[in-house]
Order: sequence, then structure tokens, then C-alpha cells
Amino acid sequence: MPVPPDAKPKVLILGGTAEATALAEQLVARGDVAVVTSLAGRTTNPVLPPGEVRIGGFGGAAGLAAYIRENGITRIIDATHPFARRISENAIQAAAETGITLEHLVRPGWERQRGDRWREVSSLAEAAEMLPAGATVFLALGRQYLDAFAARSDCRFVIRMVEAPEKPLPFADHVLILGKPSADPAREAELFAAHGVTHLVCRNSGGASGYGKIAAARQMGLPVIILGR
Repeated sequence: MPVPPDAKPKVLILGGTAEATALAEQLVARGDVAVVTSLAGRTTNPVLPPGEVRIGGFGGAAGLAAYIRENGITRIIDATHPFARRISENAIQAAAETGITLEHLVRPGWERQRGDRWREVSSLAEAAEMLPAGATVFLALGRQYLDAFAARSDCRFVIRMVEAPEKPLPFADHVLILGKPSADPAREAELFAAHGVTHLVCRNSGGASGYGKIAAARQMGLPVIILGR
């Protein structure tokens, strides 16, 4: 599809994060580029950023490259979650194939503070193995990262998800909490105490919105098994 000579440069933001939404707001307000934000579509009612929005996958690197060509994209900004490796890898390949500019907007990870009882791991399987028998474990991971823990029938799991799962979770003993994390450590500490949580398992996602649980665990002296980047 030919691009009109007077058309604005078109930026594709790979989004789904607060940073991506803020970036879309800035670019749309600036007015000198057309902005498209792509969301993965994992939640049914996402917060939509300003500008054009598309929802769903591209069909791998080849599909993303085809989308870039067909829609006259001149620049990609990867502002996805720090652990969204597949789409980031696809963006690298698609940018190389199409010859357009690719930028990465990566939020900093959390840094260990005095009083933190972190044990950093490199895989979810390692995190599952590290849990002691009889632990009550708060899993703050997202639904696609839970399978590694299902075999630990000797632990009780408290699982927070934004939306209810389509199928029953494969855990022998678990409690499901629906909702988003709180940035307020006091609210997270109340939640941990109410369920008798003894361990927190999470990823080092960074960002203020998810930090409440880290601060709460520090205040309560809870061990945190954290997946490094």
C-alpha cells in the first residue's frame, strides 16, 4: 500500500504497559506522528491508550514484518513487559527484515533494599523447587507462568489474577484472588496476613504499580523468590 507523500510518519508501539500508554499519550499530544499501539489481548477490558489501537498477535516475526509493510510503519517502539521475550524477539527480526528503526523502552528492575529476603532464580522450575514443604505461597506471576508450580501438592498457593481463568487451575490446594496488585504496601500486607502467606514468588518486573508486594514482604520479613531478568 503506497504511503501518501504528505502523511505523517507512523509509529507502532508494542504496548500493554503503563510506560507504553504514557508514551502514546506524549506522541499523540505532540501531533507530528501517527500512533498505533498494539496490545496482546490477554485481558477482555484493557485500558486503551490514545491513538489507533490494534489487539491481538501478529503471527510471529513474519506477520509483524507484513503488518509493517502493509501499514506504512516507519518506526517501532518496543514498550512491552520486560518478560515478554517472544514479541521482543519478533520485533528485532521484523525490524531487521523491513529496515525500519526499532527502539526499546525498558523499565528498570527493582533493586534489593535493606531488609529484603530475596532469593533470585533464573527459571520458574527453580523457583518451584526452592519452596519448602508446607509453605503458603503467594504467586504473583500471571496465568501463563503457573504450570511449574502445579506439581507442588505439598504447598498451598494463593494466586492473584486480573481475570478468572477459563479452566480450573491444576492445583491441589489453592485460593484464587481476582484483581490487580496494589501499589500500597499496607494493602498488600493485609492480603498476605489474611491468607497466612509465608513466601512470595514473583518476577523482577520493575515499576511502581507492582512494587507494593515487594515492600510488604520486606516489612513482614517474608522470603521472596524472584525471577531475574
